[in-house]
Amino acid sequence: MASSSSHTKSGYENITNLLRLCWVLLTISSFPFLSSSKSTYSEPESQDPSSPSSAISRFQQYLRINTAHPNPQYSEAADFILSQANSLSLHSQTLEFVPGKPLVLLKWPGSDPTLPSILLNSHTDVVPTEDAKWATPPLPPKSTPTAIFTPEGRRTPRSTSLDEKYNVFYGERCSWWLVIKATGAPGHGAKLYDNTAMENLMKSIESVWRFRDSQFDLVKSGLKVDSEVISVNLVFLKAGTPSPTGFVMNLQPSEAEAGFDVRVSPNADPKSLEKRIAEEWAPASRNMAFEYKQKVPVLDKFGKPVLTATDSSNPWWSLLEEAVKDANGTLGKPEIIIGTTDARYFRARGVPAIGFSPIANTPILFHDHNEFLNKDEYLKGISVYESIIKAYASYVGHGSSGISKDEL
Repeated sequence: MASSSSHTKSGYENITNLLRLCWVLLTISSFPFLSSSKSTYSEPESQDPSSPSSAISRFQQYLRINTAHPNPQYSEAADFILSQANSLSLHSQTLEFVPGKPLVLLKWPGSDPTLPSILLNSHTDVVPTEDAKWATPPLPPKSTPTAIFTPEGRRTPRSTSLDEKYNVFYGERCSWWLVIKATGAPGHGAKLYDNTAMENLMKSIESVWRFRDSQFDLVKSGLKVDSEVISVNLVFLKAGTPSPTGFVMNLQPSEAEAGFDVRVSPNADPKSLEKRIAEEWAPASRNMAFEYKQKVPVLDKFGKPVLTATDSSNPWWSLLEEAVKDANGTLGKPEIIIGTTDARYFRARGVPAIGFSPIANTPILFHDHNEFLNKDEYLKGISVYESIIKAYASYVGHGSSGISKDEL
């Protein structure tokens, strides 16, 4: 949720219906229970669209749209969102900055159009699943009396004793996707000689792993949590000369590569890490080179760490705390999320952004097998978002800050 300011219409008679759409959109990015078949669900005219059963049905209908990579059905997802927006008489616009990847923009005008806007942001695509490793295949989505789309044998009973607090994120580790390449003279597989590509690459991997161990030790000892350290994980190795049966076994290759998923805490020193990479992990003196497939900035455009304040200096944080409390919820300690979200683009511009989903009493299984969401938690989330939107949309103190709409 990227925070700015706006007034909504003075009446909130349609807020519940709006929330039915907002909560669907904000939770779909976390739950990849999908089906390749299109839904034939049609809500009965006599059914109250704001009822719990209607809210669950809409969520199920949306989840049946296959938005898993590598071929997400973006247009089908966009059509669903637009149909829901039309039913609420919301202004809608579809933009395509990249062909085939629609961005759906929904607007609910406020009473004072001179104020900046509140942005509720979410993505529709999800990661692919390994179906064989689920208790039951995630396609099509499953449902139980207490949980949404839970594979059989993996459910959350009502008596579960999980964390009652909501996770909230004020920053995220920045992804540096690093590829290290080693070169060396090729030779016969039986010959021993120095500075082969494989030898040089192995020295680099050993250096990287010593650093990884030092960071992981801080987590194991309890001195830091995962999101406060620089994590490095080896994600691919590439070397050898292919043959019809695999690889040529009596030839030492002239090139070898390794890919690393590096995640840098906003509190880390990026210059120090850049120096380590250039001088220790991939030194040119050892016939090494490196490139970044992705390098997310650790500092914003003002040269500050890409973090959002979570104290009284940030009115949006205070509003969020009070709104969640008013909805009988509790926020956990603000965290730096270990992964990467779209919020990084806003923080990089100096715009405050808070990552939040009202999901409690549920194991954190993002991108994991057997992922699910408790039905009661899903429904409670609607009232939580209703409280947040009312609080944010009613706030006027930000209007004199001097931040223009263009910056938001």
